[in-house]
Amino acid sequence: MIILGIDPGIATLGFGVIEKDERGNFRPVDCGVIVTPKEESLPVRLAILEEGVQKVLEKFHPDEVAMEELFFSKNITTGIAVAHARGVALLTCVKACGKLYEYTPMQIKQALTGYGKADKKQIQTVVASMLKLPSIPKPDDAADALAIALCHGFSSRFGELFAVGNMTRAKGQNTAPASAYQELMQAGVRACKKGKKSGVGFSSAQTVGALQSATGLSGVTGVGRASQIKFPPKKQ
Repeated sequence: MIILGIDPGIATLGFGVIEKDERGNFRPVDCGVIVTPKEESLPVRLAILEEGVQKVLEKFHPDEVAMEELFFSKNITTGIAVAHARGVALLTCVKACGKLYEYTPMQIKQALTGYGKADKKQIQTVVASMLKLPSIPKPDDAADALAIALCHGFSSRFGELFAVGNMTRAKGQNTAPASAYQELMQAGVRACKKGKKSGVGFSSAQTVGALQSATGLSGVTGVGRASQIKFPPKKQ
């Protein structure tokens, strides 16, 4: 299955493409950004984004598309422009692929690290580890798009819960039951907060085996290297 992740933006729209096999292993396919010139008018920039997303869809023919939900509270003007860009991306994608899914930033962080407030560096490190990349993808928007695609890959068993148009979303029910993966990662976070270890990740072969047995997603064992991830110091 080919999954396209999109990190919407008006100046830079990130995209990440991964392949998920029948065993749940993930393989990176491509990632990049679509950039619009800031001196152009909004309609022209939206047209550039539409053309760029269309080319990505035509090149990779994704089976499913995952996109980050839009949240903004400070700069309303910028938020509105990003909302326009996101709308264009949604419209372009739905014409080519009827399977669209949305995830909040916290859901993406939770799916990848087991910690809903993980910072950008932690997410990028986990993305590189899971996909066995030699370095963190650049620019950040491309890495974020890969994270969105991975989040959907892990959550696909609950796919319809996150599908665009699912009416339960309006009732605050857009959450999936915790997977064995999330539970293991959360255990790592709790241990970290208690000072037992410096980061999160699978602490032993036993936990890796437990994950494989419970989920069959053998591809995520690569996150064992995430033990190097550091959490910010606790505020006093």
